[in-house]
Amino acid sequence: PPAPHACSSMTLWSRTPAEGGPQPNKLQSSTSSSCDPALRPIIRRRARSLPTLPERRKQAAAQCQVPVCQRRMNRVRFADALGLELTEVKVFQTGEDPSIPLHVLSRLSINSDLWYSSSDLEFTMQCLVPDFQQPADCMDFSSRLQEQQVCLERVTSSDLGLSGTIQVRNVAFEKQVSVRYTFNHWESLHEVCARWHSSIPEKNGQGQVDVFTFFLPVPPFLLQLCSVVQFAARYQVNGWEYWDNNRGKNYSLTCRTHPLKMPRECEESWIHFI
Repeated sequence: PPAPHACSSMTLWSRTPAEGGPQPNKLQSSTSSSCDPALRPIIRRRARSLPTLPERRKQAAAQCQVPVCQRRMNRVRFADALGLELTEVKVFQTGEDPSIPLHVLSRLSINSDLWYSSSDLEFTMQCLVPDFQQPADCMDFSSRLQEQQVCLERVTSSDLGLSGTIQVRNVAFEKQVSVRYTFNHWESLHEVCARWHSSIPEKNGQGQVDVFTFFLPVPPFLLQLCSVVQFAARYQVNGWEYWDNNRGKNYSLTCRTHPLKMPRECEESWIHFI
């Protein structure tokens, strides 16, 4: 069999002036072994750094000395959290005007009038106006609630839709209140659920009343003159169904011009969303 590999070592010796015999040199002595792996240099080559901002500007200026420079210096891109584009480019042909909502034009005209006016501004705007008296302001509100078990309390309109409150008698804990409404005289209908808001005692002190709130979204095309919204309240409890439809006439709101007066100091409070 082959003999095992033998490792060899070597020691460097030096002679000092004081002694004649050889002694190991502590500074120059080294021990090397043929069994050690080959050593690699630890000094690496430094990577080339990127040019500084002034250097990049000089390079870009040198490249753009051509008469027709096709290189784009800066590029801006707007994206949302998912990386999708936030901008959209639409090209309009000659004579094709972009469609601007009517409520945006009215707000812009109001702002311009406020800018050039030195006194309080009186103007009119289109909004949905109730065709009925607010039920909570009627003298027979309590009797209607006792009779129908459900009664509309109040409704208000805004650019976004209709908000209102409904009172129902607390017949049982499990109950459901909703509002059924239409924009085209009941050719088609929609229904939205109302949410519980609070509980209050009845005026006669005989029971408890639950107050529900609702919101009806109104599309922008309804903010035109003579547009009508109709609705009725429905109350479901203990397997029974009760309605408040304004005594068979339904509650309706019509889009009309409503006069408003704005003080001069409110000019800065207008914010327009397009």
